[in-house]
Amino acid sequence: MITHILLVQFTPQGVRTIRDSPKRAAALAKAAKGLGVTVEATYWTSGGYDGVLLLRAPDDETASALALTLARAGNVQTQTLRAFDRERMKSILARVR
Repeated sequence: MITHILLVQFTPQGVRTIRDSPKRAAALAKAAKGLGVTVEATYWTSGGYDGVLLLRAPDDETASALALTLARAGNVQTQTLRAFDRERMKSILARVR
């Protein structure tokens, strides 16, 4: 499985309906499961981003499909980061010439 970190910023629509945010997060986790993605963690944050999601997906395309599904609802904008654990990073570094 591949790890992705999704950074979330509320849109004006998302701010207007902020009280529904926990329900939307639960609905996203359910939709993710249908795609074969696990939402390992959901955090509401302060600062430059309003939320962070930690995802495990079978591939980059599936993670992107979930991010687009989330953004399509119009409540948030997302930025997706591909994350590497220690072992994958060691494997990547072994290829550096």
